[in-house]
Amino acid sequence: MCIHQLNLLAASTNLPITNFLGKQHPIEAHHLSSICDIMEKAMVNGDTCIIRCILVVFQVVFKFFFSPQTERNRDIVRRSGLLLWQLLMAPRDQICSEIQKEVCLAISSGLNILYPGEAEINNLLKLVLTEGERNSGLSQLRDVILTSLAEQLQNNRFGSEDDDHYRLNDELLHYILKIVVRESCVLITKCQTVSKDDFQRLLSTVPAASSCLRYLMAVQNHLLSNTILIKPDENDDSDSSLQGETLKVQELKTSILSLATQILTGCDEVLEMLQQVTTALINSDIPDREQRLKGLEQITKATMLGHLLPVLLTSLMHPNLQTLTMADALMPQLVQLVLYTSQTALLLKTQSPVFSELTSSPSCASEQKGKLFPDERMLEEKEEPGFLTGLKIPAPWAAGKTVETVHPVRDNYKFKETVHIPGARCLYLRFDNRCSSQYDYDKLVIYAGPNTNSRKVAEYGGNTLGYGSRSVLGTGWPKDLVKVEGDTVTFSFEMRSGREHNTPDKAMWGFACTVRAQESSEDVSGGLPFLVDLALGLSVLACSMLRILYNGPEITKDEETCQELLRSKLLQRCQWQVEANGVISPALTPSPSPLPLTIDEDREFTYPSDVLVPPVGHYFDLPRIRLPPGIMIKLREISGRARPQFRPSIK
Repeated sequence: MCIHQLNLLAASTNLPITNFLGKQHPIEAHHLSSICDIMEKAMVNGDTCIIRCILVVFQVVFKFFFSPQTERNRDIVRRSGLLLWQLLMAPRDQICSEIQKEVCLAISSGLNILYPGEAEINNLLKLVLTEGERNSGLSQLRDVILTSLAEQLQNNRFGSEDDDHYRLNDELLHYILKIVVRESCVLITKCQTVSKDDFQRLLSTVPAASSCLRYLMAVQNHLLSNTILIKPDENDDSDSSLQGETLKVQELKTSILSLATQILTGCDEVLEMLQQVTTALINSDIPDREQRLKGLEQITKATMLGHLLPVLLTSLMHPNLQTLTMADALMPQLVQLVLYTSQTALLLKTQSPVFSELTSSPSCASEQKGKLFPDERMLEEKEEPGFLTGLKIPAPWAAGKTVETVHPVRDNYKFKETVHIPGARCLYLRFDNRCSSQYDYDKLVIYAGPNTNSRKVAEYGGNTLGYGSRSVLGTGWPKDLVKVEGDTVTFSFEMRSGREHNTPDKAMWGFACTVRAQESSEDVSGGLPFLVDLALGLSVLACSMLRILYNGPEITKDEETCQELLRSKLLQRCQWQVEANGVISPALTPSPSPLPLTIDEDREFTYPSDVLVPPVGHYFDLPRIRLPPGIMIKLREISGRARPQFRPSIK
């Protein structure tokens, strides 16, 4: 169908045909009325071919050629909508799946025309979200609309005119989240209930995401990316611009907090179901129990635990989202998720062969304990196996850091890069076997340090391919590992010669080198099990949030200004008391707590236990502060003024 292909091509915003179709004149109302007449006649006659053609025409017309500005146009739109809904709600035995799909595409294309108001669109979406499970047509329409909104939201910037249209309200998001949670729980439950063949087919279909999950992913990525990547306009430094940026950031953080709270609540429910299914599989007598437990992790990645939670945890570690408000709101849910993930990861780990060998080999365990010192043996006996037992957490640098020039190098090309791996005693360099330069003075110099002033380790250049210098510097480009002492290495390459006309690219390939902290690279291809990785991520985020809660609110400018005053040891010795009306005032009598008679500047002052800290609130005018006698004596000695003597009056 040529018109269907035209519609698919027009859906791409990067093709010239999109701009061409967008500049065409709107279709006349009587033409759309004629299209509706053809559709009605085809529906009466049951002509599926014409029905499909007219549905594709509707998609193109709604998207490019129609504007319901007059009353007559609106009547035609209502008539078109009724025809589409009549087809959508028809029984499955009267309409094929292809036609139902085209109906959904037509309604999605004309969503803003068929439902011009925000309230009408919200009512439609509420209908398809709440009744979609009971009707296949509504379910398919829901998937098409949410998929379209997700694609449009990914290309939209926060705060733009279309942002409110693509981002649904909190009520609709709540309905979508409930569907996603239900889908995730059903998917996990199938690991226990379906047959062996159906379970293998299930493994082959994951981790495909449903339309509801895709839309939630788009909303989450839209909010998080804009929060992390948002930058103020450098050309506009006016107060109104800064205030607008601040309001936009606050609005983003509020939206993220609301969405994160709902996602973590949904993940809590899914993890509870995962723990129940894991326990049931472990205690069952199913012949393929081991295969199901192994596949359970793959199935879990296809749920919201795999599509939503890892991205959310990583983004919440960004400084823009490490706030006291966020920590205070999310901390209870994070603790619960840490418990569920660690417990479930431990359950799965107890069924793995590696863990079983470690725990079921008493001879091996006794030998290891025999090698421990007494104090270490005592600690070893008290230690309980956790979900990290027997696992080796891969180091971030285990895969190595690759340093390379452009290929091939060009005239006057210069390259310099420093690699630093904290904690490494030495670094191991492995060069690519294609390394070459035109002449031996087009060379690479390696330094054991952060810059070119550091100790020179080696230098390499030239080629053995018969071009340029036809020789190499020294022994040539290394084929074995090059060891560099320390944790930092600097590469400096310079192309000093001009390329000759007969020199091929392979003789000017440049260099590529992999830097590792170990002589042999670790096997990091598998990484950690998914649930273990998830438990670690949740634990790290929870610890970060705990640190924020412990530190409390940030120091204000007033507190920074008054720091010297607050640190004053003289002021710290002021004694406060609470009066009957709750007002804080200085004590007019010495405190019963003993105060030092001299001020020791080298020792930190400790408050007496009965000294009261003034609460936050309204402060009244304070009377004169009476200092302890010991401090007054010291002040008189420093000032050189003696205490006034009072003589009795002579009458």
